[in-house]
Amino acid sequence: MEPNTLFGFTEEQLADFGATWGVGAFILFMLFIIGEIAWKSKAGKTGTFILFFVLSFGMVGFIAKAVIQKIWGI
Repeated sequence: MEPNTLFGFTEEQLADFGATWGVGAFILFMLFIIGEIAWKSKAGKTGTFILFFVLSFGMVGFIAKAVIQKIWGI
């Protein structure tokens, strides 16, 4: 019995692709938005650094998870 596929990919493969590349693309888009906020608010160097540090701190966990999985071979 063959599992259901979409364009030759299983549900697990599609979910894995979305969880890595989809979320990665979303992170890049959020970094663009943070930069746009810093530019429009004329935050300066320190303000821009603080915006990027605080607002993108949650992304570090996702990136660290991917790195740890790659190192440990999970």
